[in-house]
Amino acid sequence: MNQASNPQTATVTARDPRRWVILGVMALAQLVVLLDNTVLNVAIPTLNEELDVSAAEIQWMINAYALVQSGLLLTAGSMADRYGRKRALMLGLALFGLASFVAAFSISSGQLIAARAAMGVGGALLMTTTLAVIVQVFDDEERPKAIGIWAAVGAFGFAAGPLIGGGLISVFWWGSIFLINVPVAIIGLLAVAKLVPESRNPDVGKADPVGAVLSIIAMFSIVYAIISGPEYGWTSVSVIGAASLGSLVLLAFVLWERHIPHPMIDMAFFRNRKFIGAVSGGLLIAFGMGGSLYLLTQHLQFVFEYSPLEAGLRIAPLALTVVALNLSGFGARVMAKIGTPLTVLSGMTLLSVGLFSIGYFGRDGYGGMVGGLVLIGMGIALAMPAMANAIMSAIPREQAGVGASIQGALTEFGYGLGVAILGAVLMSRFTGALPASIGAEDPESLPEALAAADSPTAVGQVADAFASGIHVSQFAGAIAVFAGGVLAAAFLYNARGKTTADTAVTSQ
Repeated sequence: MNQASNPQTATVTARDPRRWVILGVMALAQLVVLLDNTVLNVAIPTLNEELDVSAAEIQWMINAYALVQSGLLLTAGSMADRYGRKRALMLGLALFGLASFVAAFSISSGQLIAARAAMGVGGALLMTTTLAVIVQVFDDEERPKAIGIWAAVGAFGFAAGPLIGGGLISVFWWGSIFLINVPVAIIGLLAVAKLVPESRNPDVGKADPVGAVLSIIAMFSIVYAIISGPEYGWTSVSVIGAASLGSLVLLAFVLWERHIPHPMIDMAFFRNRKFIGAVSGGLLIAFGMGGSLYLLTQHLQFVFEYSPLEAGLRIAPLALTVVALNLSGFGARVMAKIGTPLTVLSGMTLLSVGLFSIGYFGRDGYGGMVGGLVLIGMGIALAMPAMANAIMSAIPREQAGVGASIQGALTEFGYGLGVAILGAVLMSRFTGALPASIGAEDPESLPEALAAADSPTAVGQVADAFASGIHVSQFAGAIAVFAGGVLAAAFLYNARGKTTADTAVTSQ
């Protein structure tokens, strides 16, 4: 028999006086985890020069981290619930710090790729345990504000990666973008050992090694297909093969989890409308954020010709808005007044309007983008913490690690889908808008199209075609995010007043 546990089993009865210091440690760990998703992008020219690497090796340097992290998320969350979240957190910090040190002083592409993969292992443990610890330490009243701060710091890390990476490389060497993780890991280890209480699921049952293997293969394959699609083509053998394998193994994972008495993930969660609404909304928030940042960096660097560091500085209003609003508790106060469904809808509407505003008003210069960047930041500040809180409150507290792993998986999938789908829209519009003489060359990127342009007029036409692709893809992202907000809010609204225990069903 497989039944969701009572969410009140591990309810915190007294507030830990150290809870805000613990939150600071969790937020710092989350910062470096998400920072390393984007910080390496600005180091590509330097790595090309100093390590003499190929384009394929560069892609593996960037993607090894995300692939390993995504593949291990569900397993890491289950392990944290089973063996102890504090123990998993300390292991994650140790692995992340050690791997970062190796990456900083790598002397070959293979060594750097291996170090990035090891960082992904540590990142998977950190992404699941930081949120799970917050759920354990904070009660229902304070949890929305705590999750808001945690989400704000994470969003800042993701958005500020190019800026921080560019700043470090301009002063130090490329390895400094990894070396900054080492003191964070050391401080985190000492703080966790001293402050964080141990917690685990008291009724965890038998281990599920088959489910762990299936989840790793499924998530790794699907994320690989999402990441590789824009580079190799969506109809390429490798992408179709990876997507097919991932889908089949994911189906096998679901069937297996429904069959065994002690699954990694209780499939009854997916009959909970609150959980479904939170999952769908969380995916599309990450879709909008990942896609918008990808389009913004393309827009600023290729259309307005800013350097990576200059582009990172101009994205700062988005990241600073998220941090300022969530550190002030703005999102938590709004959610307390209007409820989770309207908070999610409001946030995703602002995110959608921000994307549309950048696409429409950002045609002629950066000045037209600033308002849109602030709107996107406001939308993320409202919707992301509300969605994370909805996911975690729809799952029993003793399974917080699994809940956090689902939230982390959604974030990774959403970021990847945003880049892949909006990037495909961008290239489709771009190639369709090129002059016939250049379009005949079938360019696969802006640099290739510029190389094929044989006159100043043709160069201008290529730039106009790329800008048109940017604007159309921003409009497409705006529509997708708004539709997702309506869908998520509808599910959350219909599920008001229901708990996981109310909606969980018993399966034989």
